[in-house]
Amino acid sequence: MRIQFGKTVAACALAIVCFASVTNSQTPAPAAQAAPPATGSIVVASPTYTSIPLEIAVNRPAAEVWKRVGKYCDIGEWLRIPCTITSGKDGEFGAIRSVANEVLVGKTELSYTYTQPVREGRPYNLYHGTLEARPVTATTSKIVYTLFFDNSMLADAAAREADKARRTAQFTTALQNMKVLAEGGTLPPAPARGRAPLP
Repeated sequence: MRIQFGKTVAACALAIVCFASVTNSQTPAPAAQAAPPATGSIVVASPTYTSIPLEIAVNRPAAEVWKRVGKYCDIGEWLRIPCTITSGKDGEFGAIRSVANEVLVGKTELSYTYTQPVREGRPYNLYHGTLEARPVTATTSKIVYTLFFDNSMLADAAAREADKARRTAQFTTALQNMKVLAEGGTLPPAPARGRAPLP
C-alpha cells in the first residue's frame, strides 16, 4: 500500500509540474513584443457604391480598336501619364501597372477589368474599372469604360457629386483620346503638369 501511495504522490507532483509549465508557456508576451496596433480600419461600415458608365463611338472595328488602345499599359498614352508594368506581364492576370498599383483581375478578348489594392490605414473603396472595345457593326465599334467604387468616405453628398464629376471629366477625355488613337490620329502634346512658370 505504501508503494501505491508513493506512486500516487509522484503522479500528482508530476501533474502539478506539467500544469505549471503549460500555464507559463501560455502567458502573453510582454507589451514590448506585441504587434503594433493597426493605424486605421480599412473596413467601411456603410458603403455607398456608385458607377460611372461611359462610352464613345469609334469608326473602326472592335479588334482594331483593341489592338491600338487595349494593352494594359496603353493607359499611359491615352490618359497621358507614365505607366510601366511593375509585376507580371502586360495583359496577364495579376499584372500590376504603376498607375495606382492597379491589378488586372479579369479579361476577355476585347476587354479587361482592374482593381486598386487595399492600402494600409485608408478605407477600401473597392475601386474597379472595366475597359472594353464592343463591336457595333463589321466596321464600327464603341469603347465602353465603366468605373465602380464606394464613395461613402467622402464628407457629404456634395463632395460625392464633385468627385463623380471630376472622374467623369477625366475619363471622358481618356475616351476621346482613345478614339483619336484608334481611328489613326495622333494626340497633341500633353499639357504641362505642375506649377505654371513664373511671369
